[in-house]
Amino acid sequence: MTRPRIPAKNERSAAPSAKRNSKRPIQENYEGQKMPLRHAISNVVEEYLEAVWRLQEKASPVKTGKLAQQLRVTPGAVTNTLTHLEKHKLIARNPYRGITLTDKGRAIALQVVRKHRLAERLLTEVLRMDWSGVHDTACELEHAMTDEMMAPLEKTLKEPTTCPHGNAIPDETGRLHETKSEPLSHFKPKEKAVLVKITDEKPEMLRYLASLGLMPGAMVEVQEKAPFEGPIIVNVMGARYALGRNVASVVQARRV
Repeated sequence: MTRPRIPAKNERSAAPSAKRNSKRPIQENYEGQKMPLRHAISNVVEEYLEAVWRLQEKASPVKTGKLAQQLRVTPGAVTNTLTHLEKHKLIARNPYRGITLTDKGRAIALQVVRKHRLAERLLTEVLRMDWSGVHDTACELEHAMTDEMMAPLEKTLKEPTTCPHGNAIPDETGRLHETKSEPLSHFKPKEKAVLVKITDEKPEMLRYLASLGLMPGAMVEVQEKAPFEGPIIVNVMGARYALGRNVASVVQARRV
């Protein structure tokens, strides 16, 4: 995710234009925000809302420190921007608990996630880029993609339901159709599974997992689990690998 820039007080950044359509709640909600928040829906706002959504999917409410770490900015910079978002009712803050998205903020975040994951598909399937390097490029593209591009892009890509890393693409109404899965670290010895998704999209992690054959659709068998949070031994296509618990926790699979 790119390092966001804190907007100046008088900065005005227009959001992409989109036609209203009662059958497309996300776009209508997004459009509904554009008029009163024309100066607010900037790249940095989209980055913050997307980051809060991603962290909120793992643990909610989101701590300010975690958000700063995710965005690679200082805590002070985060605080300033969160005040801006709270003022426009895109987030709610509790001083003792953390940050949550409002319905309006979540609608915008899901629109950005939708564009991001379709951009990743475009980069891997049309431009043939390696799956390990498309996340950061998609972070740039997601802000340039207009709502009008989405339907033609989906058609060109044959309506994918996940990004290359297996994470669900929100549909045009903002719904996520997730395949039931759980971290590989939760599986017991002798259990077999199909890998569903990778939740850590850092290039180095994706390259490492790909080198082991751990990609969406791969068959995996957990063979051993060392005690005291030790490594997990897995079999992937006949080869045995030792995975640290931190690695196994970002590999989600479903039992077979």
